[in-house]
Amino acid sequence: MATDRSRGAWVGARRVEGFTLIELMIVVAVIAILGTIANASYKGYVIKSRRAAATTCLEERAQFLERYYTTNLTYTGAPNPAQCGPELESFYEVTLNVTDSKSYTLTATPTDRQDDDKCGTLTLNARGQRTASGPSGVADCW
Repeated sequence: MATDRSRGAWVGARRVEGFTLIELMIVVAVIAILGTIANASYKGYVIKSRRAAATTCLEERAQFLERYYTTNLTYTGAPNPAQCGPELESFYEVTLNVTDSKSYTLTATPTDRQDDDKCGTLTLNARGQRTASGPSGVADCW
């Protein structure tokens, strides 16, 4: 029998249409590759947004400590800052270290769930100096 130029072939008196197994496998492979790329990009953006939330949290805590210092003329005895909300507390641990009456260091340490190898631990001190323990540096992390 003659074949048509479209997708079907003539078998007997009826036309058979469909996809071959190779065509389906190619489509599945392309979808898998695109899904892998999209998932990696998504994870990167999620880590970056949590890092931005952690830096905002440190800055809010620093403002609170400055208000405390204005009232008491010392950082000693300042309350340890609470975590920055339920959406961030399982990804970063925020701590306060008051070294003397005129200086402090706020630290946001990523937990295992954050997996931030790029920036690592973020710190902010009483002088406003920002640091990041990862290889990216302060400019990329703050």
